[in-house]
Amino acid sequence: AYRDSKIVGRIAGIINNIANEAWNKKRLRFGWFDFIDDVEVSHTLLDAVKAWGKEHGMTEMNGPVGFTDFDHQGLLIVGFEYDAPMASLYNYPYYEKHYEAYGLQKEVDWIENRVFIPKGVPEKMERIAKIVIEKYNLKIAKVRSAKEVISRFGYSFFDVINEAYKPLYNFQPLTERQKEYYCKMYFPLLNYDFVTIIVNEQDEIVGVGVGMPNISEELRRCRGRLLPLGWYWILRALRAKKFKHFDLLLIAVRPDYQNKGVNSLFFYDQIKYFIKYGVEYSETSAMLETNIKNQSNWDYFDNIQHKRRRAYIKQI
Repeated sequence: AYRDSKIVGRIAGIINNIANEAWNKKRLRFGWFDFIDDVEVSHTLLDAVKAWGKEHGMTEMNGPVGFTDFDHQGLLIVGFEYDAPMASLYNYPYYEKHYEAYGLQKEVDWIENRVFIPKGVPEKMERIAKIVIEKYNLKIAKVRSAKEVISRFGYSFFDVINEAYKPLYNFQPLTERQKEYYCKMYFPLLNYDFVTIIVNEQDEIVGVGVGMPNISEELRRCRGRLLPLGWYWILRALRAKKFKHFDLLLIAVRPDYQNKGVNSLFFYDQIKYFIKYGVEYSETSAMLETNIKNQSNWDYFDNIQHKRRRAYIKQI
């Protein structure tokens, strides 16, 4: 959207046919939605995508979300004073009143926690992890590169995510092209000390956990631009030998291994690396407020719930 030749807002309308078929919806998604604090601007943008969605037979609009769960989703409504992880959405506090004034209503909330890293592996966690490894004949498979992940496991890394996340809100299983895309997008950025892969006796992946240093400060420093020197600051942060702020990107466990204590293995493996790198606290990935099982992962640690995000819905 332009006013007097200046950009004052933007929005993307998305029709995800695969997700709509899976969830039996006629849903228009919207995302990448930014605007100045002017209701005329925000509502004109929403009107535009709504009209486009109705032309294509959609009956409801939903956002802010992306094409998949790997894209930014959920309007930040609590926790503006905290840094935003690279993989999450940040917005100004005034956005919420624009959504509500348009008649958009809450569909789901996600919460996020800040977890404080202990000086060693909690005794209870260590005991459970060792029992789980022995009882189910599991191993922690450490890999050192994207090439090793693909050569050893192919794209089964993403297959576990597809299976684990299938019941979750709005989830659309990743296609082969999307698996390749996200592999190229994220894998080169990772420090593989913070990639934990759990395998069974057949060397099949039954769980994955991935995290990375928080680079919010570097993104602000370069104002989100890679050039001229943004790439240098970001790469330096990703390769840092010491840092205090960590972002947990995802944890996924194959359904037939859920509720068996497998989640404890991720933290059992990673705490030693947190200590090695001097990590003081970690931001969790966004958790659905109804996903009590996921939230219980943090009961081992001192933590605070500090952020809340919201996806909205409106019939059109």
